[in-house]
Amino acid sequence: MRTIMISDIHGCLDELNALLHAVEYSPVRDKLVLLGDYVDRGPKSKEVVEQIMQLVNEHGAIAIKGNHDQRLADLIHNRDVKEKFIEHGGLETITSYTNSKDFTLEEAMEFIRDNYFDHIHFLSSLPLYYEDQDHIYVHAGINPSVADWRLTSKHDFLYIKELFIRNKTTVKDRKIVFGHTKTIDIHGTPDVWFSDDKIGIDGGCAYGLQLNALIFNGTKYENFSIKKANIV
Repeated sequence: MRTIMISDIHGCLDELNALLHAVEYSPVRDKLVLLGDYVDRGPKSKEVVEQIMQLVNEHGAIAIKGNHDQRLADLIHNRDVKEKFIEHGGLETITSYTNSKDFTLEEAMEFIRDNYFDHIHFLSSLPLYYEDQDHIYVHAGINPSVADWRLTSKHDFLYIKELFIRNKTTVKDRKIVFGHTKTIDIHGTPDVWFSDDKIGIDGGCAYGLQLNALIFNGTKYENFSIKKANIV
């Protein structure tokens, strides 16, 4: 069985489908692990969430929560995140769900609450991490100063960056696969970034770069990517 890892889709549905086709994803043969941030910035957040729900519920894919997914759920639950939601690509999500740019934020929240609450429940219920015998999968990372990585705070699982990326963790037996931080910001290219104890896979698709898939077959890794510009 192969493990296929993808992160930070951000509404890039066409790129996701092209990538799954390129790697010849088979639910029977492969384990698909998705590392969060399904919404915001890109044009098709609603459709991406629908597809992730189908992949999880019908095909056994593993999906974990990203900070953007949490923020959308917080917004619909009337938590005070409106400014950050708009600042970080939320208008594209509103347009995707309402099919209009004429809704006010309050009207859009009510529309999503009334018509897509199953999406919000799904995003709210996603776990913060997943683990198997080979890897630990998180959206942003773990706190390297915590002796037991599972005790990392929810905020760090969703948001941590430099402290995690630049420091060794306490995990000795597995590599940590993460998204959230674009790999171009780590090593100057949107390709997958490998270090001794962690692997970054966010190719920055919603920023015009690429969507990455990291494949592990039990002994070695393969990388695939779909360039944003290749999708019409």
